[in-house]
This record gives sequence, structure tokens and C-alpha cells, in this order.
Amino acid sequence: MASETDRNRRRLLALLDLAGNELCADCGAPGPEWASFTLGVFMCQSCSGFHRNIPHISRVKSVLLDPWEASEVEFMASNGNSAAKAKYEQKVPAFYYCPTQTDCQLLREQWIRARYERNEFIYVERQEPYSAGYREGFLWKRGRDNGQFLSRKFILSEREGALKYFNKHDAREPKALMKIHTINATFQPAKIGNPHGLQITYLKDNSTRNIFVYHEDGKEMVDWFNAIRAARFHYLQVAFPGAHDVDLVSKLTRNYIKEGYMEKTGPKHTEGFKKRWFTLDDRRLMYFKDPLDAYARGEVFIGSKENGYTVVPGLPPSTQGYHWQFGIIIVTPDRKFLFACETEEEQKEWIAMFQSAVNRPMLPQEYAVEAHFKHKP
Repeated sequence: MASETDRNRRRLLALLDLAGNELCADCGAPGPEWASFTLGVFMCQSCSGFHRNIPHISRVKSVLLDPWEASEVEFMASNGNSAAKAKYEQKVPAFYYCPTQTDCQLLREQWIRARYERNEFIYVERQEPYSAGYREGFLWKRGRDNGQFLSRKFILSEREGALKYFNKHDAREPKALMKIHTINATFQPAKIGNPHGLQITYLKDNSTRNIFVYHEDGKEMVDWFNAIRAARFHYLQVAFPGAHDVDLVSKLTRNYIKEGYMEKTGPKHTEGFKKRWFTLDDRRLMYFKDPLDAYARGEVFIGSKENGYTVVPGLPPSTQGYHWQFGIIIVTPDRKFLFACETEEEQKEWIAMFQSAVNRPMLPQEYAVEAHFKHKP
């Protein structure tokens, strides 16, 4: 006869097949094998680690390895992921970033704490830090020349349409003024070397500028990130009055399509190849001497095939001066760009990303960007 432990486990496994429970309650990863028997949600192993950090709220067990009491299984059956979503996500602002399994640890942990520990999406007044349209505070910012992080005062003002920072605490004039309509923010913990590291980019004279910041408090950093998203959301609502929220949300912030090292040569193709850090952001391929440089050494616009852009694997037979074997040619209406990758896998990944840009028809506003690239000195 099956033991009570076996019966409980079988019942738990059957619950995992129900709609909503087949994905992690917090990040959406398929096939969750852990559960919180105090919240009644099923989750992946990775998110279960974050739940262990809030034991006063959530107690977790393995569905497959731990023994379960009948009363605990009953509790899981009467709750589940869909019920938890309805309870804990009643008032998630449209602009708020809801992380997935591919996002960094900071975003995922703070999302879990915001839902279950702080109840931010049950009580609207707990959302003040990022919904207010104005925010000021101190962040550690990486110095452009020496790479040291220094405390800088930042002000985000939706009314002024800008994010500013000041080099001196009592300075009247900001060191930089970043227009909200050109800002992007993306968490880059590995690149910046800090688990709370955020890269903020903006356009100055139509060229991309980078700054790198962090805050010791993870919640503070995620609040800044969502405050930037809120400001951009409200800007876009005014700029595109007829647009649906869901269309605007996809434009608030974006992760880069791909980043990594390649080698490149100059316009004559006779110069030696130099190793550079490349970032593909939509149709802009930027290259930097160092991943944490404030601005790119150069940018390449990647348009669509209808407009004369193509991507070709390999290098012309006469090419010299490269160290890495796996070449890529980007053909634009004006010139050919030659790159080389260290591995065949990297070459294939870059080509796939370039090809997806080339295969995508250009939007009206992208023609203006292309025209600017053509007129660059």
C-alpha cells in the first residue's frame, strides 16, 4: 500500500500540471520543482534561493525531495500560482519591470521582495519611490578617466524631462543633463563588477554616452531603475497620445542585443586589426576600447537589406593583419566593415544578430538616424 508520503507527493506533482503552476510563480521558468508552503506558490530552484532570504514570509521545500504533510499539500491545492498572482499583483504599474528567468539576480530578488514582503502591488502608497515623477539621491558613479566610483547627486525630474547629476554636492550646474526621451538603463552587474551595477546611456549630439552607477542598497537601485522607466512611460504617453500602454512599455528600457569582443580594421582594410568591445543596440553597432568607456570610438548603422545592407561570413582573401580567424563583413551602401571573432560560435551569434537587423524593414524614424550616420565627419 502506498504510504501517506507517496500519496502527498503524487498529489503535489498533479498540482504542478494545473494551469499557472507549470511555470515558476516569480520568473516564469518552466518546470518548477520547489514550493513555498507558507505562500502556496510553486517556483524554480533559482527563485527558491531568494525566498530563503525572507524566511519570516516564505518557507520553501523541494516538491521531489522533501517530505510533505497532508495539511501543507491541502494549502498548496487551495492556493497556487494563479491565485497568488491575483492577490500579490493587483496594482502593478504598467511601467514596472517584471523580471524573467534571464534577468540579473538583483531584479529577481527585489521583485520577489516587492510582491510578498513589501506588498507593493497590493497598496499603491508603497509605490511612491518610483511613481512620483521626481527623485533625488546619491549614487556611486564610475569616473570617466580613473575608473574610481565616486558619490554623486542625481536628480530625475519628469517635469524637466531630464536626469541630471552633479559633481559637487552644492553645485548649481549639473555635470551632465540626460534627456529622458534618449535614456536607456540596463543592469550590467558582471560588466560593472558590482551586483547592483546599472548602465545608463543617453544621446548627446546624436552619439551614445554611457555612465555606470550603483547603490549599496538593492531596493534603492531597482527603485531608480523603475523611476526612469516611469518617467519615460509618461513622456511617451504624451508623445504618442493614441498608443496603447503595452506598445509603450516595450520602449521604456532595453537590454543590448549582444555585447562582446571582436577585432576590427579601418576603412582602407590595410590597417592592422584591433581588439574592441562591441555593443549592438537595436541598429547601432558601437565599439569601445574598454567595456566601461564613457563613449564609443565609433558606430556603425545597420539598416535593412532593401536599403543595401548585407552580412557576409568570412573575410576577403587579400585581408591581412587579423589575429582571430572567424571573419564577418558588413556591407553598407557606403563601405564594407571587416570584423573578426575569436571562435566560430561567436561568429555565428554575431551574424545571427546582424542578420535579424538586416531582415527587419526600417521604420520611418530610422531613416533619420541613418542619414545622421552618413553625414558624420
